[in-house]
Amino acid sequence: MLAMLCFAAMDATSKWLVADYPVGQMMFIRCALVLLFTYFFVRRVGLRRVFITRRPGLQIVRSLIWVIESAMFVLAFKFLPLADTHALASSSPLIVIVMAIVFLGERASPARWIAVAAAFAGVLLILRPGFRTLDWPLLLPVVGAFLWAGYQILTRLAQREDTPETSMIWSSLVSFLAAALIGWIDWTWPTPTAWALMVFVALLGAIAHYALIKAFDVAEAGVVQPYSYTLLVFVTILGVVLFGDVPDKFTIIGAGVVVASGLFAWHHDRKAANAAKR
Repeated sequence: MLAMLCFAAMDATSKWLVADYPVGQMMFIRCALVLLFTYFFVRRVGLRRVFITRRPGLQIVRSLIWVIESAMFVLAFKFLPLADTHALASSSPLIVIVMAIVFLGERASPARWIAVAAAFAGVLLILRPGFRTLDWPLLLPVVGAFLWAGYQILTRLAQREDTPETSMIWSSLVSFLAAALIGWIDWTWPTPTAWALMVFVALLGAIAHYALIKAFDVAEAGVVQPYSYTLLVFVTILGVVLFGDVPDKFTIIGAGVVVASGLFAWHHDRKAANAAKR
């Protein structure tokens, strides 16, 4: 829950900053700071040993997907309320189920397919195509959710041969180099306050990822996963308090359907896993 609170605060701060600074510049500064944090994290293991990978092409692709996905969400924060953005993004765990079937050869029970279908209905309820003007910014978190799901699938593939530290250093370095190509475009020199907020964003990200690592260190992934949906609660509260963005009833209902679908899929998987142990 600490990780989700940090992610929510990071997104709220990014929404504040993106009103005055280009997305490319923000991503460049964030990636530079993340690379710095990652260096101090992995140097105790040995940089030369950590950097060696058996799948350099896979690591580059997954890293590029990560930086593009992150930039799309930052851009979405410029046009959309935090709650709306994350309501659509919360469909990502269900997208992972479909991608795992297609690309990893995993099997899905009827209950999983029901959860995916229900989540899709929840997304349609939020978008309401045909009943509202489908502005292009609404597509940003949808595409971002697919990219985030793809990143997770590629990360699973990478973890079959590389260590988490290797994936971390490759993600940090490749994303930094990619962001450096466009970070200088329309550069606006940040004020001291903006610099402090950008460092704050990177620090929040570091704390969030560390908290997740510790959570997975002391508990099973299945136990931790449901708490990820508290992110939607945190960003909704921050959106109302900081920006006055109150989600409409369709967004609330649609988000509830998506979250309920994810929890249903999680509960079914846990039940099946417990039955298999017996």
